[in-house]
Amino acid sequence: MKKLLYIYIIVNSLASFSQKEETDSIPVHIDDYVFIKPGDTLTISLNEFSLLPNHKFNNKDDVRYYLWFRRKVLKTYPFALLASKRLESLILRLDKIKSKSKKRKYIRLVQNYIEGEFTDQIKKMTTTEGRILIKLIHRQTGKTVFQNIKFLRSGWKAFWYNTTANIFKLSLKTAYHPKLNNEDFLIEDVLQRAFQDGVLIASSSKLNFDFSKIIIEKKGSVNVEQYKLMFEKIKKKQKNKKKKE
Repeated sequence: MKKLLYIYIIVNSLASFSQKEETDSIPVHIDDYVFIKPGDTLTISLNEFSLLPNHKFNNKDDVRYYLWFRRKVLKTYPFALLASKRLESLILRLDKIKSKSKKRKYIRLVQNYIEGEFTDQIKKMTTTEGRILIKLIHRQTGKTVFQNIKFLRSGWKAFWYNTTANIFKLSLKTAYHPKLNNEDFLIEDVLQRAFQDGVLIASSSKLNFDFSKIIIEKKGSVNVEQYKLMFEKIKKKQKNKKKKE
């Protein structure tokens, strides 16, 4: 119960934000970028960064998908950052409170604050945003959501929370591996550039990876094929639905 706050904003809202389909469209305009030509480099029109290589896209369409994904990361990161900060402050405060009843009262007060301030926004998240949030929680805390729930609430509770998440094609066991997973690489790429650009508050990961080495290996290439396929499936689903109507 000591760290109950941590899972509150994730698990309590999981079913709600996971049911929302990816109905938002990819960006039509790419004014924030300078596109050279297919297969060439693409640079950010803001300050150039010496530590990060220019992006390399196959075509203009890929740029639009990357910008769509970038928007998702920028939206979810603040929630992951908040969760980790609230958890740390809660633990520090609870360590100083001796009375069990006062500890419970303090937890409830913070929970009410989180619910009133952020829950409605989290409920509006799409499945992709929910998946990104779960991964970012792992990045910020060093533990997956499942691991934290297991530690806080018992293995049985963690099992059922994960089962519920799977119904909505999400897993609380999802880990964050920028070196091994393409989506995680894209998330970290967006974060690092946003940190340097001052768009997001910088925060180092509690996981052990060196992104400077990972991005050098990638040579600036960006792979957004999984999102193209996702939108194709959504279009087919919408077409079939119209036919039935």
